[in-house]
Amino acid sequence: MDKTLIIGIAGGSGSGKSTITEMIRSKFEGDVTVIRHDDYYKAQHEKTIEERAKQNYDAPEAFDTDLMAEHIHLLRQGFSIDCPVYDYTIHDRSDQVRRIEPARVMIIDGILILAEPKLRALMDIKIYVDTDADLRILRRIRRDVRDRGRSLESVIEQYVSTVKPMHEMYVEPSKRYADIIIPEGGHNMVAMEMIMNRVRSHLN
Repeated sequence: MDKTLIIGIAGGSGSGKSTITEMIRSKFEGDVTVIRHDDYYKAQHEKTIEERAKQNYDAPEAFDTDLMAEHIHLLRQGFSIDCPVYDYTIHDRSDQVRRIEPARVMIIDGILILAEPKLRALMDIKIYVDTDADLRILRRIRRDVRDRGRSLESVIEQYVSTVKPMHEMYVEPSKRYADIIIPEGGHNMVAMEMIMNRVRSHLN
């Protein structure tokens, strides 16, 4: 298999990482595979749902980053992997897995991926999506209430208690490792065209 181009896309929760990821994937359908840090939240089967709900999900120790790095290595070598599937409604890893096939371009998506040296070392291009905090919290509220079955109160409480402090401690400082910082996410058409051209040149 040809060398895999690995693109890391980081940024705060609700910054627009997934929008950029989907724009690249839809443009180069079939040549792009996506692996998300969120899928690698650690299993917590032994905890009650109430205990799980109180966990800090925005700190590095919440993730099984070693397993994710191992899976990225396997994909880059041309092997398929069984990615864990995380169930946000129960705050735990489900018993399902998702088969991910290798491709010539791999996107790694996650809030903390640039804060993790072992993931950074695997990336050819490191992108940080820089979006205003007000916009990020509004997007997060809409997503968590609509798609993840959360109450408005629980989303606000989680934002104040862990999301905001962890963003300031880990996520925001990690942008110094980025090769490209994109204000306004997928709405920044100049930045998107640069990224698309880089992917296109790799595929050609």
